[in-house]
Amino acid sequence: MTLGIVSAAYVAAAVLFILSLGGLSGQESAKRAVWYGITGMALAIIATVFGPDVGNWFIVLVMLAGGAVLGHFVASRVQMTEMPQLVAALHSFVGLAAVFIGFNAHIEEAHVASLDEASRSALTGFAALLAHKTPVELAIMKVEVFLGVFIGAVTFTGSVVAFGKLAGKVDGKAKKLPGGHLLNAAAAAASILLLILYCNGAGAWTLVLMTLLAFFIGYHLIMGIGGADMPVVVSMLNSYSGWAAAAIGFTLGNDLLIVTGALVGSSGAILSYIMCKAMNRSFISVILGGFGGASGPAMEISGEQVAIDAEGVAAALNEADSVVIVPGYGMAVAQAQAAVSELTRKLRAAGKTVRFAIHPVAGRLPGHMNVLLAEAKVPYDIVLEMDEINDDFPNTDVVIVIGSNDIVNPAALEDPNSPIAGMPVLEVWKAKQVFVSKRGQGTGYSGIENPLFFKENTRMFYGDAKQSVSALVPLLS
Repeated sequence: MTLGIVSAAYVAAAVLFILSLGGLSGQESAKRAVWYGITGMALAIIATVFGPDVGNWFIVLVMLAGGAVLGHFVASRVQMTEMPQLVAALHSFVGLAAVFIGFNAHIEEAHVASLDEASRSALTGFAALLAHKTPVELAIMKVEVFLGVFIGAVTFTGSVVAFGKLAGKVDGKAKKLPGGHLLNAAAAAASILLLILYCNGAGAWTLVLMTLLAFFIGYHLIMGIGGADMPVVVSMLNSYSGWAAAAIGFTLGNDLLIVTGALVGSSGAILSYIMCKAMNRSFISVILGGFGGASGPAMEISGEQVAIDAEGVAAALNEADSVVIVPGYGMAVAQAQAAVSELTRKLRAAGKTVRFAIHPVAGRLPGHMNVLLAEAKVPYDIVLEMDEINDDFPNTDVVIVIGSNDIVNPAALEDPNSPIAGMPVLEVWKAKQVFVSKRGQGTGYSGIENPLFFKENTRMFYGDAKQSVSALVPLLS
């Protein structure tokens, strides 16, 4: 395959990636957008593998086959509830790949520099590219390598910690070492000093030491973020992985890697910014880490949680004219989306107005609830975002909250010491009646108490969400 054909394939793949990102912005076009992405990636892999100066065919084919088998194995077995931690794990692979490629580029550059002119003329591939670089270009490449390794290392350990928190293997509470941000700042300052030394020929030890510092920064940044803010963390790490790929793309002289990395990095950053606005967080505080913790004693909650059975909830639904359903991570855990869809179908058949209210950070991944509802064949036009439906709660007869806590928590607006203080939430307590489907009286993943559960117009519908919702369907008239 000639260089011209490879370049044309890269341009086509880049266009397909852009179309994929654009299509993912809407539920109706998302399925088509996924196929755009698949086609673009397949085209990119084929053009790269069969491009000029590619060798070590056995290793390449073994790695492709191994990756394909492993990817199919994971994708066919992962549950939707495990998708956030899977995404975090995949981000860690991108970061680690950037670290390996950066070190390989450093080793190759040192090898090429040790050759005489005659040996250099016989080089192929990346080595030949290095052999023809001017001293200025080599200096620029050192900066690219350093940045690629740094961002990749931060992404790797940060993603591993995020995976641990999302999977429940690491405590979800925000934790920082003594010194907090000063430790991160010192590590970053030391990395800048190492960059200067590296560019002035100090040797590989500067790259190794910087990598260790970056590993620490990634670990400490994400450990300092509370579990309630994990959706933002996943999006942020997605952005980091994109910038790491773009930096390595400059090192390798691969235009498609640069474009793809920039697309992923910018889209992840934009999504993080949107989610920060939805949670009333400072975008800078997300980047620096260490947010999501309480600033003082939490507001005292009076009253008690009052339970209700399926017959009581069904009676209220039969009398209601308007119903709003608020899905959360508990719905995903119970795999209750099909039961919720059947409940929606029966309520609408009875002439009732049923809508869904989706908070921007519902679940543990952006768009988590939208995907679950689409999977259960819930009509797109009744799935509304927070800004579209929040003003309608005072005119709503019944709200059913299924496995949500923080996104319907009045403490965000009423308690300045709450870890989620100032975060815009779905103001479900303004409805006439609120029923909360919940396993028990615990505070949930984020560990934040919810005054909603103690309000006079709220009743707790305890039990597994799938079983609870399924029990309602035959009781509806």
